[in-house]
Amino acid sequence: MDSASFNNRIFNREDFTTNPLAEGEYEDCRFMNCSFSNTDLSGYRFNDCLFSGCNLSLVRLHKTAFRNIRFKDCKLTGLHVEDCNEFGLCFSFDNCTLNHSSFSGLKLRKTVFRNSELKEADFSNCDLKESVFDQCDLSRTTFNNTNLEKADFRTAYNYSIDPESNRLQKAVFSYPGVLELLSRYQVIVKD
Repeated sequence: MDSASFNNRIFNREDFTTNPLAEGEYEDCRFMNCSFSNTDLSGYRFNDCLFSGCNLSLVRLHKTAFRNIRFKDCKLTGLHVEDCNEFGLCFSFDNCTLNHSSFSGLKLRKTVFRNSELKEADFSNCDLKESVFDQCDLSRTTFNNTNLEKADFRTAYNYSIDPESNRLQKAVFSYPGVLELLSRYQVIVKD
């Protein structure tokens, strides 16, 4: 099957679960309120695109290229982001739901997660140096052997990060959230 190329297109309220998105490369495109749930985007290439109000839950992403992509108000639950093409992988998330998604082993330096839910997400073996978790719910999210140097957790909440199994040099936390770093030691902190 030949792959198509799409530039500067707007896709609005498309249901790609019943009428699949044409395989190919999408550059400077906007996907507005579209449904991709349970579809297969393996091998697709997205460059400088915006996904707004879309449902991409459980989408298959084998070798999918996401280069400079913005996700806004999207549902992205259960994704295996680690299956993506790592070359040029770059995205940001604003007001998104990323629960049960896996980013294991990826290099995601300077990634911005803003006003998003990342419940039970997996960041094991990731490089998240200088990433930002602004107003993010990190309940039961896994950080194991993760580079969190200079990462910003000042407004993040419900996180549990083991300082002994992650790199935290110059990571930024705020009080009282920073006390979660001590939770495994069962210490008591009093005013």
